[in-house]
Amino acid sequence: MKRIMKAKTIVRNRILSLITGIAVLLFMSVSLSSCDIATNQGGKGTLKVVMVDAPGNYEEVWVHIVRVEVNNANDEGSGWIVISEPDESYDLLELINGANVVLGEAELDEGTYRQIRLILGNDNYVVIGGQSYPMMTPSAQQTGIKLNVNAEIEAGFTYTLLLDFDAQRSVVKRGATGTYLLKPVIRAVNTALTGNITGMVEPAEPGAWVYAIAGSDTVSTTRTIDTGEFTLVGLIDGFYSVSVEPVDEDYESVQIGDVEVKAGQVTNLGVIELTSSE
Repeated sequence: MKRIMKAKTIVRNRILSLITGIAVLLFMSVSLSSCDIATNQGGKGTLKVVMVDAPGNYEEVWVHIVRVEVNNANDEGSGWIVISEPDESYDLLELINGANVVLGEAELDEGTYRQIRLILGNDNYVVIGGQSYPMMTPSAQQTGIKLNVNAEIEAGFTYTLLLDFDAQRSVVKRGATGTYLLKPVIRAVNTALTGNITGMVEPAEPGAWVYAIAGSDTVSTTRTIDTGEFTLVGLIDGFYSVSVEPVDEDYESVQIGDVEVKAGQVTNLGVIELTSSE
């Protein structure tokens, strides 16, 4: 009889220990989950804004950027947050083949930021044949250049937003008046979702235009540097056709199909040999 009572006592104690252990584990789990939620709700992430350029047939294209802002509200008229106030002029044609400029960086509360806005100043001009021509910027100095980005900022992470400014399509000549307009054509992408294409064109002189094409859309454009090298930046995952168009018409253009790009990687096409068109 004593053995039976002793056995029941042991079983009861084990059950109590098991229940106590489970309760402790549940408490720890709830506590840890609460900490995670609190961290996420109150945390901050970083937004970094970088600008590059698709080159154009100009000697220089200068853009005066006064302020960079983002918007985290549904209403476009409110919710704007200043990222930076560079108040600097940039020659877009210096920002090719992987070269870039950081327009600003700031810590933000986590969440979705729907738009970015560039407020331009007065010092915008294009240089053609050694002559500078001012560029008018309709509304860009008041309401700014707005781009939809839907950037998801997460606590503890840096979100790098790449602004690819297409100089060739952004500069517009007004008929025979000799005046120019700046109507910015800009592509905005999250660099974490993109890869690059590199290669070298031979002969290096006199240079070539290089295009990354998806379907009928020219996604990225660049021009070879003095060594013949080139880099097409900010390309999302997928397959592209790469078109190489020599500046000298004595050479044939080259088309390369099914070039795969993966996020965070560089696809190297190696040496691309140009052949004479004669």
